[in-house]
Amino acid sequence: MAEDKGGPFKLEVRGLSKRYQIPVIEALNLGIRPGEFVCLLGPNGCGKTTFLRILAGLEQPDTGEILIDGESVDLTVSSHHRIGVVFQEPRLLPWRTAMSNIVLCLAALGIHGKEARERAQHYLSLVGLRGFENYYPNRLSGGMQQRVSIARALAVEPDVLLMDEPFSALDPESRQILQDEVVKVWRTTGKTIIFVTHSLEEATYIGTRIVLFSARPARIRGSWELDGSSDRVALREELGQLLAQEVRQQQALMAQTQV
Repeated sequence: MAEDKGGPFKLEVRGLSKRYQIPVIEALNLGIRPGEFVCLLGPNGCGKTTFLRILAGLEQPDTGEILIDGESVDLTVSSHHRIGVVFQEPRLLPWRTAMSNIVLCLAALGIHGKEARERAQHYLSLVGLRGFENYYPNRLSGGMQQRVSIARALAVEPDVLLMDEPFSALDPESRQILQDEVVKVWRTTGKTIIFVTHSLEEATYIGTRIVLFSARPARIRGSWELDGSSDRVALREELGQLLAQEVRQQQALMAQTQV
């Protein structure tokens, strides 16, 4: 296990907290360096998706600060184009083609005409969808629809790309293909990526760093760097034991709230 190395950070979270009826995230601190591919692991219901929704500007934290390139930002008000998001479902408009789904997103940022079409074409090609620009979602497989979603998120050219279990609904073969594709995209673009997953195998396959969230309220349980020399099998065993502990703790907390 490794401590977070110092900055400069592409994205930094300081003292982030969020509660609904109960605390969900508590005093969370995390720094993400430029170009990192960080996978977030943790038990169901521990706050991972809430954390991503806050980073995406879809939720407001109760306390804490978010910085991009050292600049404090309020993502619910401005700078929304600095964060790209890929959800569990593709969320494509069914009456629009792959190309026009992306062009519509760019129009919201004031990008129109030839520039929008060329940018959409570039990112569709990057995710392996050259030739499918004019296909409607119902003519695309689930994996291809998710590729369009990835291209749409990349087309806004964000500082940070958030991915919330984007392959969880796919069959194993499609999931493996998309894992390889997103790694290829990351290597090509050098984007900073934060990727939520429940799969240890997926995290150790695609990530350059794994961050484990504790049971609710979410805190950082640990951080592990991955490189070419890492023993990924041993790391899976270590993380599996720690994750199992947090899952048991989360289940106990959920049982208490139901009493």
